[in-house]
Amino acid sequence: MVKCHFLLTATLVSLMLSSVIAHGDKKEGVTYDGRSLIINGKRELLFSGSIHYPRSTPEMWPELIQKAKRGGLNVIQTYVFWNIHEPEQGKFNFEGSYDLVKFIKTIGENGMFATIRLGPFIQAEWNHGGLPYWLREIPDIIFRSDNAPFKIQMEKFVTMIINKMKEEKLFASQGGPIVLAQIENEYNTVQLAYRNLGVSYVQWAGNMALGLKTGVPWVMCKQKDAPGPVINTCNGRHCGDTFTGPNSPDKPHLWTENWTAQFRVFGDPPSQRSVEDTAFSVARWFSKNGSLVNYYMYHGGTNFGRTAASFVTTRYYDEAPLDEYGLQREPKWGHLKDLHRALNLCKKALLWGTPNVQRLSADVEARFYEQPGTNDCAAFLANNNTKEPETVTFRGEKYYLPAKSISILPDCKTVVYNTMTVVSQHNSRNFVKSRKTDGKLQWEMFSEAIPSNLPVDSRIPRELYNLTKDKTDYAWFTTTINVDRNDLSARKDINPVLRVASLGHAMVAFVNGEFIGSAHGNQIEKSFVLQRSVKLKPGINFVTLLGSLVGLPDSGAYMEHRYAGPRGVSILGLNTGTLDLSSNGWGHQVALSGETAKVFTKEGGAKVTWSKVNKDGPPVTWYKTLFDAPEGKSPVSIRMTGMKKGMVWINGRSIGRYWMTFISPLGEPTQSEYHIPRSYLKPTDNLMVILEEEEASPEKIEILTVNRDTICSYVNEYDHPPNVRSWERKNNKFTPVADDEKPAARLKCPNQKKIVAVQFASFGDPSGTCGNFAVGTCDSPMSKKVAEQHCLGKNSCVIPMDKGLFTGNKDNCPNLSKNLAVQVKCSDKNPKRSANQA
Repeated sequence: MVKCHFLLTATLVSLMLSSVIAHGDKKEGVTYDGRSLIINGKRELLFSGSIHYPRSTPEMWPELIQKAKRGGLNVIQTYVFWNIHEPEQGKFNFEGSYDLVKFIKTIGENGMFATIRLGPFIQAEWNHGGLPYWLREIPDIIFRSDNAPFKIQMEKFVTMIINKMKEEKLFASQGGPIVLAQIENEYNTVQLAYRNLGVSYVQWAGNMALGLKTGVPWVMCKQKDAPGPVINTCNGRHCGDTFTGPNSPDKPHLWTENWTAQFRVFGDPPSQRSVEDTAFSVARWFSKNGSLVNYYMYHGGTNFGRTAASFVTTRYYDEAPLDEYGLQREPKWGHLKDLHRALNLCKKALLWGTPNVQRLSADVEARFYEQPGTNDCAAFLANNNTKEPETVTFRGEKYYLPAKSISILPDCKTVVYNTMTVVSQHNSRNFVKSRKTDGKLQWEMFSEAIPSNLPVDSRIPRELYNLTKDKTDYAWFTTTINVDRNDLSARKDINPVLRVASLGHAMVAFVNGEFIGSAHGNQIEKSFVLQRSVKLKPGINFVTLLGSLVGLPDSGAYMEHRYAGPRGVSILGLNTGTLDLSSNGWGHQVALSGETAKVFTKEGGAKVTWSKVNKDGPPVTWYKTLFDAPEGKSPVSIRMTGMKKGMVWINGRSIGRYWMTFISPLGEPTQSEYHIPRSYLKPTDNLMVILEEEEASPEKIEILTVNRDTICSYVNEYDHPPNVRSWERKNNKFTPVADDEKPAARLKCPNQKKIVAVQFASFGDPSGTCGNFAVGTCDSPMSKKVAEQHCLGKNSCVIPMDKGLFTGNKDNCPNLSKNLAVQVKCSDKNPKRSANQA
C-alpha cells in the first residue's frame, strides 16, 4: 500500500508540474517525479558539467561544449553573474564574454541541455559573490535577508534575466535548451545568522522564482526547506553518502555540485582529487537513486581582470576534466567518459527498475535495479573497504573488486567498468617557449609618481572597499608628521619603526618617497601588520601607503559589513614615545595615475614617457613590450618569472592578477603561468603592459604555448576490465561489439596529430606516472619496438596486452603480474624511430 500511494502521489505531482514544451509536432511536458526529470516526455539520466561563460571567451565556447559532449555530458551548467551584467545600477552589459544568450544558444546548437543558476548571490569564488558593489550603497540594505531594499533589487534582476531568456525562447517549455533554473545558492550555510528573517527569505525567494513561470523546475542547492515544488539538491564530494534526500518523496535526487578538485587561493599548494574518487562518488550516487550529477567544475577557466574573489587565484579549477586552457586532462576526462557510457548502458533499468540491496560481505554490497517482466537489470558492486580488495560472489559468479571501488554490471552479469581501474589514457601538460618571442622582448618602463601630500579629506584613513567602490584594486593614503630633532635618537643604529595595522588585503609603504616595504594578509586571515624601520628627518615627513585589494569577499553572512584597508598607523621608537597617526588627518587618491590614463592601451600609453629597462624598476612601475603571436594554434600562456605582484594587460584587456611572491608550502608560487586567450592576440605587434607593485624586472618573462601532446597508457594484464566501449545496448539487448575483450593500451593524439616518438615503453613492473615513468626490476627489451610497430605515424593505436608480443618464448619473470606503461609524443611532424626500428 505504501508503494502504491507513493506512485499515485508522484504521478499526480508530475501532472501538476507539467508545462508545455515544443517537441516537433507534439506538445510534451517538462515534469519530474521521485525518480528523475522528464524532458520531452522522456526520463533522462543527466550528466552535467559547469562551464562559466565569463571565465573563457566566446571563441572558446563551441570547443569547450563539444569536448564536454564527447566526454559523455548532456547538460552544461552555468551561474549568471549579476555584477558583470549590471556593473552600474540600471546599466547593462551582455557583450563579448558576457553574452549569456549566445552561450546558452551555443549549448543548444550542440544538442545539449542547459541549467542556469541565477542566485543572484552565487559565491563561485567570484568577486563579491556576483553581487554588484552598488548594492552596498542602497540605504538600510541587508544582503540575502527578508529585507525590502535587497528583495526589490534581487527580484528586478532575476526577472530581467528570465525575461531575456523567454524573449529568445531559451527555456525548454519554449523548445530551448534550459531545463533547470536555480534561485539562491547554499543559503543554508548562513541562514541561522538571519534567524526568522532567513526562514522567511527562503520562502520568499522560492515563491518569487516560481511566480516567474519559466516552465522548467527550480532548484535550491543545500536547502532542506526549499518551498513547494522547488527541488532541494546536494553539493559536495560524496553526495551518495551525505545527502539526506529531497524534502518530498516526489522530488528527484539531483547533485548540483560534485567538486572535481578545489579552488585555490594565493599561497595554496596544488589541489588534487583523483578521478578514481570522483568516479566512485558518481557511481555511488546513481546506484542510490541519483539521476543528475553536475561536475563543478568541468572547465574552470580564468578569472580575467579583477573578477576573482578575495585572494582567489587567476587560474580557476585547473584540475577539472578540461584544464584552464580547455585541454583534456587525462585520465580524468577519459575515465569519466567511460563512466558515463557505462551508466548509459544501465539507463533503462535505472530509470524504470525496482531498486534492491544485497549485502555480499562486511564491506561489499550489491545495489541493483530490475524491471519486472523484462530482462532489464543493472547492478553496482561496491567495495567500501578503503584498503583491501575483495572477491565476492553475486548471482553465482565471482567478482574481484579493488579497494574503495564500484564495478558496474549493465546486465547484472558483465563488468564493463570499475571506478578504481583506469583504462583510458593519461597525459601531461607541456609549456613550450615560443620561438617568436624567446629572447626578443624589448621592455620599457614608466614609474608612478609617489604622492606625498594629498589634500586631507578625512581625519582617519578611509575604508578601502568604500573608497575604491570596486572600480580599482588601489588607493593611496597620505599623511604628514612634523618631527623635532629631539624626538630622534642620537644613535645612528636606532631608527623609528612605522607600524600599520590593516584589515587587508595588501600594502606598499613609503616614507619621504622612499620604499620601505610591503605586507599582505591571506584568504583565511585578511588583516595584517606592516612594521618597518624608517629614516625620519627633523621637520616635515611624508608617510604614503598604497593600499590594495585582491578581490571582494564572496561568502558568509552580512557581506555588506566587511571592511578592508589601514585602520591603525603609528610611529614607534621616538624619544617622546609612540606617535599615533591614525587620526592625524589623511589624504586619499583612488586608482593609480596609470590606470586613470589607461596606459595599458596604445592610446593611453602615448600620454606618458617610457624609458628603457636596464635594471630592477622601482615599486609601482608599469612595463610594456610588443610581441608577435606565438606559432601554431595551441593555447598561449605567460610565465611571470622575475616579477612579484600586479596585473597584466594584452592589447588593452586584463588577463588577471599575478602574484609570484606568495609562496606555497611547497616552496613555489601558487601560480606561475597565466592564460592569454588566442582571441586577444593579433598576428604581430601585440601590446603587453604589466603593472608591478614592487621592485622587479621583466627580463625573464617568457611567452609560452601549451599542449598536452605527451600521452600515456598504463594497464595490467589481469586487473583491468575491458574498455567499456567493447559493449553496446542495441535493440534492447546488451551485446559485445569487439571480438577480443582482452586488456590493451589505447592511445590517441589530440587535434589529429600523429604519434612521432615512443618516449617510454616497459612491459614488466614499471613505476611512476605520465611524464615520469621508470623501468622496474622486470622489463622486456622488446617493449619499445612493439610500441613503435603499433603506434608510430598513427593518430591512434591499440597495443594488445599480449605476453607473446613482448616476451616471445622467454619470460624472465614468469611469476610477476605484468604491467604495460607506454609514453608517446604527438606532433604534426614526421615520426622518429628508434635505432632498431628500420
